[in-house]
Amino acid sequence: MKKNLIIALFTFFCFSGFLFAQEEGGSLNSGTIESQFDHLNSISNNYQEYKVVKKAHLEKIRQNVTDSLKVFKDDLALLKQDLKDRQADISDLKTQMSALQEQLAAAEEARDSFAIMGFPIHKAAYNTFMWTLVAVLLGAFLFFLFQYSQSYKVISKARKDLDETREEFDQHRKNTLERERKLKRELVDALNQKAV
Repeated sequence: MKKNLIIALFTFFCFSGFLFAQEEGGSLNSGTIESQFDHLNSISNNYQEYKVVKKAHLEKIRQNVTDSLKVFKDDLALLKQDLKDRQADISDLKTQMSALQEQLAAAEEARDSFAIMGFPIHKAAYNTFMWTLVAVLLGAFLFFLFQYSQSYKVISKARKDLDETREEFDQHRKNTLERERKLKRELVDALNQKAV
């Protein structure tokens, strides 16, 4: 049993050493640059107040930093190109937007105006002109209606006066005729009495 325990402990230490070795190699191969520098600092030896770093580890860190910088530069170049493309798209969209705004203004102008005998007239001006014309014509109609009403009253009064005057004239004529007849009878009677 002791033998088995010793073999188990030996195997455990061997595998744990292997795992630590994997972890050491893996730390320089993966993770952030900061974690790799921290790992490098922890696995480096101390000499007085200096750190002694293995050249292989230093070279690996340098390669990782260079690769990271290259990736960042590539990403930066892609981002710059993407930014240029987007700025070009924005410029195109602004140009299209200004063209659309001009078309919209022209369409609104066309909607709000029309041509009469070849002259463009704005709808608001046309409405104002038409309502003014309607008001003037209505005013003229009311004025002439009032004048007609007054004239009708005057004509009615004149007809009434004419009828009264005719009646008076007819009455006067009848009276005059009766007077003439009376005078003629009196004259005939007077002539008849003279003759007898």
